[in-house]
Amino acid sequence: MSKKTTSGNPATTRRNFIAGAAATGGLAAASTFIPTRFAIGAQAPIKVGIMLPFSGTYAKLGENITDAMMMRIAQAGGMLGGRNVDYIKLDSEAAPPKAVDNATKLVKGRKVDFVVGPVHSGVGMAMTKVMKKAPKTIMVVPNAGANQLTREACAPNIFRTSFSNWQTSYPMGTELHKRGHKKIVTLTWNYAAGKQMADAVAQGYSDAGGDASGIEKLWVDFPSVSFQPLLTKIAAIKPDAVWVFFSGGGAVKFVKDYAASIDKAQIPLYGTFVTEGTLQAQGAAAEGIVTTMHWADTLDNPVNHKFMADFKTASGRNADVFAVQGYDTGSLLLLAMAAVGGDTTATPEIIKAMENTIVEGPRGPWRMSPTHNPIQNIYLRRVENGRNVILGVAHEALEDPGTGCKL
Repeated sequence: MSKKTTSGNPATTRRNFIAGAAATGGLAAASTFIPTRFAIGAQAPIKVGIMLPFSGTYAKLGENITDAMMMRIAQAGGMLGGRNVDYIKLDSEAAPPKAVDNATKLVKGRKVDFVVGPVHSGVGMAMTKVMKKAPKTIMVVPNAGANQLTREACAPNIFRTSFSNWQTSYPMGTELHKRGHKKIVTLTWNYAAGKQMADAVAQGYSDAGGDASGIEKLWVDFPSVSFQPLLTKIAAIKPDAVWVFFSGGGAVKFVKDYAASIDKAQIPLYGTFVTEGTLQAQGAAAEGIVTTMHWADTLDNPVNHKFMADFKTASGRNADVFAVQGYDTGSLLLLAMAAVGGDTTATPEIIKAMENTIVEGPRGPWRMSPTHNPIQNIYLRRVENGRNVILGVAHEALEDPGTGCKL
């Protein structure tokens, strides 16, 4: 069984990674039934376009999503519905202005069957312009949390395996109120994801009975990591608590800068994503940070234990939530293509399979909402000895409102 990986420029291969992934095995292979219509050209591969960041601030996120997705499919025999897979990689560069052209290259130029991506919310929103004109190509979003993707910008062929920005952050507002914080500062990058998460924290706080007028929102331009002026301002404000959203390299620097400038015992730090996949680099500076997230490395279930060990063996890296989302994307593709016997022309049936399946993933079992966003637990976590330790379930089976979606 073969697979091929190509990219927008020089061809690249991941033979060593896939060999390691396959060696971790132990999972059932997808159906090998091939419909009669594929009898003559049965070896035509299914084309999976991967539009993720492989450079810049979010490069590690794109790498972990990709490697975990490919690992999951390799563990099931390296095929989708009995057909080989051609992975076509394209660096999104986390650049919204390039998103339409890049997505068009995959959909019209390479004629992919699936588009997996992106990480950046702004890129995701731009990609929908292409996907809505290509209803037979299915887009699976393994990270970008833009609320609109499964709300007013939803489409039958757009699914998400990660989260909405509202979903990961709303429970934190409830938690901040529960802990008695009244003077709160929120700080994020000044772009769609940051704004939506900060708004969700404020909404959760207000819905829990708090006065959201006590929340002061601060911003820093994306992808700037010049945090010192903001930290100086926070010290002057003297809030009860600070909540932040940063990811990747930005999260590493912010946590270190915060620890160097502010006493967390006096002004505790809360966040979303800020300790995800970054704990080793953040070191002692991350200790005590409380976050809400749909997964934790300490989550105690058999699938998670196996996934973490397998990913470490296959990639040499520790798993994070981005790898979880990639892994579950692989599972969704496997389940959907098994349901149609590898027939990529059976778009309505593929969509129905994705809508109705329950994914048994590292985060626990989850299913799609009517607007194609995961219905999933959101966990409350605290960094202890370099790990995200689960304190409890912040919100069980949380479903995004899906406001404005008409499918």
